[in-house]
Amino acid sequence: MSRLSLSLAINDYDHVRDLLDGRIAVTGIDLVPSVLPVEEIFYRTTHFQEWDLSEMSLAKYASLRSQGDDRLIGLPVFPSRVFRLSSLYVKADGGVASPGDLRGKRIGVPEWAQTASVYSRGWLAHDQGVALTDVEWVQGGVNQAGRREKVAVRVPEGVRYRPSPDKSLTAMLLDGEIDAILSARPPAPPAGREHEVVRLLPDFETAERAYFERSGIFPIMHLVVMRRDVFTANRWIANNLIKAFTQAKDASIARLEDITCSHFPLPWMSQRAAEARAMFGGDPWPYGVAPNRVTLDAFLRFAFEQGVCHRPMQADDLFPPEVSAAVRV
Repeated sequence: MSRLSLSLAINDYDHVRDLLDGRIAVTGIDLVPSVLPVEEIFYRTTHFQEWDLSEMSLAKYASLRSQGDDRLIGLPVFPSRVFRLSSLYVKADGGVASPGDLRGKRIGVPEWAQTASVYSRGWLAHDQGVALTDVEWVQGGVNQAGRREKVAVRVPEGVRYRPSPDKSLTAMLLDGEIDAILSARPPAPPAGREHEVVRLLPDFETAERAYFERSGIFPIMHLVVMRRDVFTANRWIANNLIKAFTQAKDASIARLEDITCSHFPLPWMSQRAAEARAMFGGDPWPYGVAPNRVTLDAFLRFAFEQGVCHRPMQADDLFPPEVSAAVRV
């Protein structure tokens, strides 16, 4: 029986590497991988769907689905998850020392529909009492001018939001034209001015741990999507792919926990893995809908409130029913 050949575009992650190099196989499928920067993958996937499978921004995928665009279907495989309270940057001498100080200020975002921004705006509104309407939002490239939104957004009524296509957010922050930057990619000030930009929350790990304990939210940034025509012709491939991605992720965590030798060039990695298992209840990086429902539903609530999603959605709306069902013997 011939195997199905599928193209895959994804970033360079240790937890997918065993899948890309063939150490872990997908039953019935040969993968043809392209390892690329995520910004390139997202752009080419959003506009052209060049690959059978690709990594995708959760915000952009959810926004498209909320608008009735069903060219892509999601798999509950989440290659990138990052707590994002570290992604707020301010001027060292700009007078913003706490989240509450952002009321009445101007915050730059690279895109309204950037996943990191959705989570951080949700944290500001629901956890810190800084409403969307308390801030003037400025959209632009973080370190290069000219970045634009990749999906249509409906910024809520009363929210001040404007593009700034001619100047980077970093330059605007340094020049005092905005008061903060909210971005997954950090600002890169010119040489000699690096000290002028600092994180709003220097001890962000403590704040992020406390936020997780309060909310149960472990932010999902990216998922894996598939062209709908590929899925429709071969519905069996969804669960086969999820199983293989999970095996590759589990193998990566096993390397992390191995104290016999150093699989990663950082000290205390096995200890950090043990801490993560304790914090997240066993699997520190779960795939699937059920163990991620709290995070996904919170994200979708934030995304609708912010106009990234055009209608209310829940986690099950993002995935085909085949991947939500559990087989029990």
